[in-house]
Order: sequence, then structure tokens, then C-alpha cells
Amino acid sequence: MTDDDGTTAAAATGTLGYEQARDELIEVVRRLEAGGTTLEESLALWERGEELAKVCRHWLEGARARLDAALARPQEDGQG
Repeated sequence: MTDDDGTTAAAATGTLGYEQARDELIEVVRRLEAGGTTLEESLALWERGEELAKVCRHWLEGARARLDAALARPQEDGQG
């Protein structure tokens, strides 16, 4: 999942699309809720979940900014 310095996970997370990150996050949460993992495994899952949540948040913030920009532009439908 990560190297000792966390660079592998950070690099892999940075290339994920929203849907990929969301789906993996759902799986991480499912595994945590199911239990049966060691403390170390649970901590690694939690850390991965935090990384994935940041990716999702980044995508959603970008989408919100694009929507806000589109709504702020004057209508270009030929009226006026």
C-alpha cells in the first residue's frame, strides 16, 4: 500500500479518478466495519481511507468550481 515514506500511495492516489477513489474508499470502509483485522491493518486501512477521501474532496471541489464558473457566465443562448 505505501512505502515507509508514503510516496507510493501518494503517487498512486494522485492518479485516481473520482469514481476509482470513491469505490476504493467504499471498500476500505466496508473492511473496517466488518472488523477482523489487526490493529496494524486497521490503521493502514484508515490511512488509505483518509488519502482517498482527500482525492474525492479534491475532485468534488474542482467540479463545484467549474459549476460556479459556468453559472457566473452570462447566458449565451442568443437572447438579449
